Amino acid sequence: MIARILPWPFMSALLLIMWLLLNQTIAFGHIVLGAVLAIALPLLTSSLRPTKARVKRPGVIIKLFLIVTWDSLLSNIAVARIVLGSKKARDNSGFIKVPLDLRDPYGLSTLAVILTAVPGTVWSEFSEDGDILTVHVLDLTDETTSIRTIKDRYEKPLMEIFE
Repeated sequence: MIARILPWPFMSALLLIMWLLLNQTIAFGHIVLGAVLAIALPLLTSSLRPTKARVKRPGVIIKLFLIVTWDSLLSNIAVARIVLGSKKARDNSGFIKVPLDLRDPYGLSTLAVILTAVPGTVWSEFSEDGDILTVHVLDLTDETTSIRTIKDRYEKPLMEIFE
Protein backbone atom coordinates (compact mmCIF):
# COMPACT_ATOMS: atom_id res chain seq x y z
CA MET A 1 0.00 0.00 0.00
CA ILE A 2 2.77 2.44 0.95
CA ALA A 3 4.65 1.61 -2.27
CA ARG A 4 1.64 2.75 -4.31
CA ILE A 5 1.46 6.10 -2.55
CA LEU A 6 5.22 6.59 -2.35
CA PRO A 7 6.78 4.73 -5.28
CA TRP A 8 10.05 6.66 -4.74
CA PRO A 9 10.14 7.57 -1.04
CA PHE A 10 13.62 9.06 -1.21
CA MET A 11 12.56 11.37 -4.05
CA SER A 12 9.43 12.38 -2.15
CA ALA A 13 11.47 13.16 0.96
CA LEU A 14 13.88 15.26 -1.10
CA LEU A 15 10.99 17.16 -2.70
CA LEU A 16 9.46 17.93 0.70
CA ILE A 17 12.79 19.08 2.12
CA MET A 18 13.50 21.20 -0.96
CA TRP A 19 10.04 22.78 -0.74
CA LEU A 20 10.59 23.72 2.90
CA LEU A 21 14.09 25.03 2.22
CA LEU A 22 13.00 27.13 -0.74
CA ASN A 23 10.17 28.65 1.29
CA GLN A 24 12.41 29.01 4.36
CA THR A 25 9.70 27.89 6.73
CA ILE A 26 8.40 24.86 8.58
CA ALA A 27 4.90 26.26 8.99
CA PHE A 28 2.16 23.63 9.10
CA GLY A 29 0.58 24.83 5.84
CA HIS A 30 3.86 24.55 3.98
CA ILE A 31 4.52 21.10 5.41
CA VAL A 32 1.09 19.94 4.21
CA LEU A 33 1.44 21.54 0.77
CA GLY A 34 5.01 20.21 0.45
CA ALA A 35 3.85 16.72 1.43
CA VAL A 36 1.03 16.84 -1.15
CA LEU A 37 3.51 17.91 -3.84
CA ALA A 38 6.07 15.32 -2.69
CA ILE A 39 3.46 12.58 -3.09
CA ALA A 40 1.70 13.88 -6.22
CA LEU A 41 4.68 14.83 -8.40
CA PRO A 42 6.38 11.40 -8.43
CA LEU A 43 3.01 9.76 -9.11
CA LEU A 44 2.21 12.15 -11.96
CA THR A 45 5.64 11.76 -13.55
CA SER A 46 5.97 7.99 -13.14
CA SER A 47 5.20 7.35 -16.82
CA LEU A 48 8.21 9.49 -17.75
CA ARG A 49 10.63 7.30 -15.82
CA PRO A 50 12.36 4.52 -17.70
CA THR A 51 12.39 1.03 -16.30
CA LYS A 52 14.66 0.38 -13.34
CA ALA A 53 18.26 -0.32 -14.16
CA ARG A 54 19.30 -3.94 -13.87
CA VAL A 55 22.99 -4.27 -13.11
CA LYS A 56 24.10 -7.72 -14.20
CA ARG A 57 27.79 -7.61 -13.22
CA PRO A 58 28.50 -4.94 -10.59
CA GLY A 59 32.18 -5.86 -10.37
CA VAL A 60 32.73 -4.56 -13.91
CA ILE A 61 31.70 -1.08 -12.67
CA ILE A 62 34.96 -0.79 -10.72
CA LYS A 63 36.99 -1.89 -13.75
CA LEU A 64 35.17 0.61 -15.98
CA PHE A 65 35.63 3.39 -13.42
CA LEU A 66 39.39 2.76 -13.36
CA ILE A 67 39.56 2.70 -17.17
CA VAL A 68 37.63 5.98 -17.46
CA THR A 69 39.76 7.61 -14.75
CA TRP A 70 42.98 6.55 -16.48
CA ASP A 71 41.72 7.61 -19.92
CA SER A 72 40.59 10.95 -18.50
CA LEU A 73 44.03 11.58 -17.01
CA LEU A 74 45.80 10.75 -20.28
CA SER A 75 43.28 12.75 -22.30
CA ASN A 76 43.74 15.82 -20.12
CA ILE A 77 47.44 15.75 -20.89
CA ALA A 78 46.84 15.16 -24.61
CA VAL A 79 44.25 17.96 -24.84
CA ALA A 80 46.59 20.36 -23.02
CA ARG A 81 49.32 19.57 -25.56
CA ILE A 82 46.93 20.15 -28.46
CA VAL A 83 45.48 23.38 -27.08
CA LEU A 84 48.86 24.80 -26.06
CA GLY A 85 50.67 23.44 -29.10
CA SER A 86 50.90 24.60 -32.67
CA LYS A 87 47.92 25.32 -34.90
CA LYS A 88 48.81 22.24 -36.95
CA ALA A 89 48.21 20.05 -33.86
CA ARG A 90 44.65 21.42 -33.66
CA ASP A 91 43.79 20.52 -37.25
CA ASN A 92 43.23 16.80 -36.54
CA SER A 93 39.73 17.04 -35.11
CA GLY A 94 36.79 15.36 -36.76
CA PHE A 95 33.64 13.31 -36.42
CA ILE A 96 33.46 9.54 -36.36
CA LYS A 97 30.46 7.25 -36.70
CA VAL A 98 30.49 4.45 -34.13
CA PRO A 99 28.23 1.45 -34.82
CA LEU A 100 26.59 0.52 -31.52
CA ASP A 101 25.65 -2.87 -30.14
CA LEU A 102 24.59 -1.40 -26.78
CA ARG A 103 20.80 -0.99 -26.45
CA ASP A 104 20.12 -0.51 -22.74
CA PRO A 105 19.04 3.12 -22.05
CA TYR A 106 21.10 3.26 -18.85
CA GLY A 107 24.14 1.92 -20.65
CA LEU A 108 23.69 4.46 -23.45
CA SER A 109 23.32 7.35 -21.02
CA THR A 110 26.42 6.18 -19.15
CA LEU A 111 28.31 6.01 -22.45
CA ALA A 112 27.18 9.58 -23.19
CA VAL A 113 28.51 10.75 -19.83
CA ILE A 114 31.82 8.93 -20.32
CA LEU A 115 32.40 10.28 -23.82
CA THR A 116 31.54 13.81 -22.76
CA ALA A 117 33.53 13.65 -19.52
CA VAL A 118 36.73 12.31 -21.07
CA PRO A 119 38.51 15.34 -22.55
CA GLY A 120 38.89 15.31 -26.30
CA THR A 121 35.63 13.51 -27.12
CA VAL A 122 32.02 14.64 -27.19
CA TRP A 123 28.84 12.64 -27.88
CA SER A 124 27.41 14.59 -30.83
CA GLU A 125 24.50 12.68 -32.33
CA PHE A 126 22.58 9.47 -31.85
CA SER A 127 20.80 8.05 -34.90
CA GLU A 128 17.04 7.60 -34.70
CA ASP A 129 17.31 3.84 -35.11
CA GLY A 130 19.90 3.67 -32.30
CA ASP A 131 22.54 1.97 -34.43
CA ILE A 132 25.02 4.80 -35.02
CA LEU A 133 26.65 7.21 -32.60
CA THR A 134 28.43 10.29 -33.92
CA VAL A 135 31.34 11.41 -31.74
CA HIS A 136 33.55 14.46 -32.15
CA VAL A 137 37.20 13.62 -31.50
CA LEU A 138 39.69 16.44 -30.92
CA ASP A 139 42.72 14.43 -32.01
CA LEU A 140 41.48 12.18 -34.80
CA THR A 141 44.54 10.48 -36.22
CA ASP A 142 42.99 7.11 -37.05
CA GLU A 143 39.21 6.70 -37.27
CA THR A 144 39.30 2.90 -36.98
CA THR A 145 41.42 3.04 -33.82
CA SER A 146 39.12 5.63 -32.24
CA ILE A 147 36.04 3.53 -32.98
CA ARG A 148 37.69 0.37 -31.66
CA THR A 149 38.78 2.22 -28.49
CA ILE A 150 35.23 3.40 -27.75
CA LYS A 151 33.76 -0.03 -28.42
CA ASP A 152 36.37 -2.04 -26.48
CA ARG A 153 37.06 0.26 -23.54
CA TYR A 154 33.56 1.64 -22.91
CA GLU A 155 30.80 -0.13 -24.81
CA LYS A 156 31.80 -3.73 -24.00
CA PRO A 157 32.02 -3.17 -20.22
CA LEU A 158 28.71 -1.28 -20.28
CA MET A 159 27.10 -4.21 -22.08
CA GLU A 160 28.47 -6.54 -19.39
CA ILE A 161 27.02 -4.29 -16.69
CA PHE A 162 23.57 -3.59 -18.13
CA GLU A 163 22.70 -6.28 -20.71
